[in-house]
Amino acid sequence: MTSVDEGLGDGLDEATGVTGPGDGPVRTSADVLATDGVSSDEGHAALRASVRKLGELLGASLTRHEGRELLDLVEQVRALARRPDDGAELAKLLSGVDDATAINLARAFTAYFQLANASEQLHRGLELSRASTGGLDGALERLGDAVRSGDLDRATAQEILGRLQLRPVFTAHPTESSRRSVLDLLLRITTIVEASEDTSQRPLDAQRGQRRLAELVDELWQTDELRVLRPRPTDEARSALHYLRNLTSTVLPDLLEDLAVGLADLGLELPADAQPLRFGNWVGGDRDGNPNVTPEVTAEVLAMQHDAALDVLSAATRDLMTELAASTQIVGFSEELLSSLEADAEVLPEVRAAREHLNGEEPYRFKLSYVLARLEGTRARLHSGAEHVPGRDYSSVQEYTADIRMLQESLRANDGELVADGAVARLLRVTRAVGFGLATLDVREDAGKHHTALAAIYDRLGELITPYADLDRAARTKLLSKELTGHRPLIGAAARTLTGTPAKVVQLFSTIRTSLDRYGDDVIETYIVSMTKGIDDLFAVVVLAREVGLVDLAETPGANDVARIGFAPLFETVTELENAEELLEGLLSDPSYRRVVAARGDVQEIMLGYSDSSKDAGIAASRWQIHRAQRALRDVAARHGVTLRLFHGRGGSVGRGGGPTGEAILAQPYGTLDGPIKVTEQGEVISDKYVQPRLARHNLEVALSAALEASTLHRAPLQAGETLQGWDETMSVVAAKGQEAYRALVRDPGLVPFFLSATPVEELGNLNIGSRPSRRPGGTGGLEDLRAIPWVFGWTQSRINVPGWFGVGSGLEAARAAGHGEDLRAMYADWNFFRSFVSNVQMTLAKTDLGIAAHYVEELVAPEARDAFDTIRAEHATTLEQILWLTGQDELLQSSPVLKRTLELRDAYLAPLHALQVSLLARSRASGQDVDPALRRALLLTINGIAAGMRNTG
Repeated sequence: MTSVDEGLGDGLDEATGVTGPGDGPVRTSADVLATDGVSSDEGHAALRASVRKLGELLGASLTRHEGRELLDLVEQVRALARRPDDGAELAKLLSGVDDATAINLARAFTAYFQLANASEQLHRGLELSRASTGGLDGALERLGDAVRSGDLDRATAQEILGRLQLRPVFTAHPTESSRRSVLDLLLRITTIVEASEDTSQRPLDAQRGQRRLAELVDELWQTDELRVLRPRPTDEARSALHYLRNLTSTVLPDLLEDLAVGLADLGLELPADAQPLRFGNWVGGDRDGNPNVTPEVTAEVLAMQHDAALDVLSAATRDLMTELAASTQIVGFSEELLSSLEADAEVLPEVRAAREHLNGEEPYRFKLSYVLARLEGTRARLHSGAEHVPGRDYSSVQEYTADIRMLQESLRANDGELVADGAVARLLRVTRAVGFGLATLDVREDAGKHHTALAAIYDRLGELITPYADLDRAARTKLLSKELTGHRPLIGAAARTLTGTPAKVVQLFSTIRTSLDRYGDDVIETYIVSMTKGIDDLFAVVVLAREVGLVDLAETPGANDVARIGFAPLFETVTELENAEELLEGLLSDPSYRRVVAARGDVQEIMLGYSDSSKDAGIAASRWQIHRAQRALRDVAARHGVTLRLFHGRGGSVGRGGGPTGEAILAQPYGTLDGPIKVTEQGEVISDKYVQPRLARHNLEVALSAALEASTLHRAPLQAGETLQGWDETMSVVAAKGQEAYRALVRDPGLVPFFLSATPVEELGNLNIGSRPSRRPGGTGGLEDLRAIPWVFGWTQSRINVPGWFGVGSGLEAARAAGHGEDLRAMYADWNFFRSFVSNVQMTLAKTDLGIAAHYVEELVAPEARDAFDTIRAEHATTLEQILWLTGQDELLQSSPVLKRTLELRDAYLAPLHALQVSLLARSRASGQDVDPALRRALLLTINGIAAGMRNTG
């Protein structure tokens, strides 16, 4: 029997994939178990030491709390799972384990992964922070080369910088299986691990750190990994705000400064009102399929956001106040600043009374005392809904900015240029990014809800010969287009008579109007229409927005048109993506809608759905159609003189659009990114990318650098037209054949019973990881009703991973058979889009294990329902063969040995969890509806543990 040191310590060491410095660096995706892998000698040594230390502490904790028997059982299960046999002995052992022991087994293996993952993230972040160059350095160097060589006109570059904006949008999509309590403990653990690696640390400090680590590992073992209740939308909002607060306080100031200074070195300047990085939020605004997101919730979340933003700005203002101690005894100050202090004292005499004796000779500090008082006055006004009182609170963030700029100008005029362009400029940049609302909220709702509301409104008017609900799309389009040019109220006082869905829809628009009035027009920017199939779906939303005063087109077209929010279609299926060009052309060709876009600064947002298009047609067809749609939308927008802002709805897994964000941005068609871009950040991706400050900096820097580079340097084709046309034809073959193979699988009547039996998808609803139901309302219970997240989550748990690779092999094989082999090799070598696509598929294949999957099938699927697995096996073999041929490898990840070793060694710890999950699933299903709560808990813990080990859910 292994000792604590040999078992858990070495086990965690193996689980990180640390195999020695000779393996070299690897490049991988956000979907991979480690953020990138630790490649340096120093990083390897530190990582090995930390995981061994944590393993010893975890082993001691298990023994202390549960007894040596549990530790021995863990090692026995691990050893049996690694045997190259049929698993019969392991299955026999696990079948005899009672529910309480199963719970502890699952928790023990999950704790291994949690500690390994946290340590790996820490050391990857440390390694990145020591790198001599980062993503921003390279992008700025290439931008400078292009400007100096004349390939990019300086004026054009300066113009693009004015509209450059990367906007990561945080969503509440339920794919984060770890509780924030667990994540916070792990962050505390890694903080102490990092401190312990400081060679200058005193012995007493090191001993105290060891004691604290032992405490925290004990706390981790005693913390429930599962949520007792399903979170409410406001709970999800608090989680998102937790990350946003940290990012805006710790990462943004330095990153934005580095960008501004780097551009200045090139003779370029970020305009004063530029927002190169701003965050977005869906939590509290995404109503699609989530009845828990009500207008009241939206209002509450907006209040929470503003509280958080004012906290961030108040803290930053206090920091600046600490620094700006310049005295009238030493330097001069602008008359404007000194006069403003007299005016401030008139309105805020209590501040003068409290601070004049302390800061009377320090005008900057004195001024910032008034600024802080106004920020608190602003908070009180927003809470109460009271009227703005000039001088006592800020009516807008622009007023706050004006006060800070006053300090900056005074500093510049009085020998304070370094501070003006340093600390004060940092605060101004953060203020532009944060505003008073921290993040911009989007609202999303299903297209059908708006038509339901309009049907009730038009029925009440009684003026249509054919009821609104019975009109076809052409008739609805004509009716609503005409309505946009009018000014009559459709609802008026009759809003009080509406009930059900119509009443809720109108209430939502009223809430948006009220929120803009209270907080300002940047608090909610876009209304996203899910399931957009025709231009009438957009016109319906604009008409409803007009009813509450959000849109007002003047009698005479011109500068008096008002559109306080923008409107974006969401193209979710392959069919909708294929029709995207025609739909956008129809929208922008309508004179009234074009005026709405003009009132929004000639910016049209389009959202592209990766998850549902992949679930609909397979990954090959989905990625290709999204790529083609971007080209077509780019050309339509250019013809109409409109800036296109694409919003990429990407999930965490490859099957839902996941992968490296920077690579994905650079893989877009030329000209599609012309400054602004939005990208969703979902579930476990948020904690993976942003929980460690260094990794947060790295991930934001890479994405921002890619947005800068794509906007400025990728404005023309990188390949000749003839070459690109040939590649398009080849990719169309891959996509078409891939779609054919994928749809043959998912439309086979036998797939539903197979999927429900071979995966724990039915049990996921008990995991309480999100407020949104896993199925769409009003469905029949088939796969079409299942949302993309549980679709991916289920396949991931049983290691089949169908959404991330199925159909690709058939597509590549068909393209080679059609004579496109040379093109495929050239595409992989020289086309960012195709190389990124293949890389992500290879990653998913590496995480697929049909040996483990076979155990699920043999134990859980009835013999007559197993045909689908034969199809999956055959396609897997084809895909593996084609990917290896294309990449020139003998085995997957041959060119990434550290990553390959990481995945292989994690499998050694995942295998016991999979075996335990199969055993518990069989036991649970045999119980029917009367599943013992302890058994259900044990099963859910295996789901949580596998998600931790895979570092991926949906």
